[in-house]
Amino acid sequence: MADKAKDQQPNQINIELSEEIAEGEFANLAMIAHSSSEFVIDFIRLMPGIPKAKVKARIVITPEHAKRLLTALNENIERYEASFGAIKQTQEFPSFPMNFGGTVGEA
Repeated sequence: MADKAKDQQPNQINIELSEEIAEGEFANLAMIAHSSSEFVIDFIRLMPGIPKAKVKARIVITPEHAKRLLTALNENIERYEASFGAIKQTQEFPSFPMNFGGTVGEA
């Protein structure tokens, strides 16, 4: 039986994904701040009719990795649009009214 460590390439990284992280987290807003040494990206979930939004994840990366992320996002958006068509944007800078323009349901 071959040992898994022997089968890996010398520069290969073994990435582990826990079940909790694999489920993902929905966010419909991202806020980005930076300093000379890092970029901070907060992924936020806004819910209709609720005046408070929660940061669901905060990611801190180096400026070099921020640029790599930008490149990777651009490449993936190009591939997505090649397969599914242009992503439509309704406004250049979206505004988020607290009720999202819809009615607030009661349970």
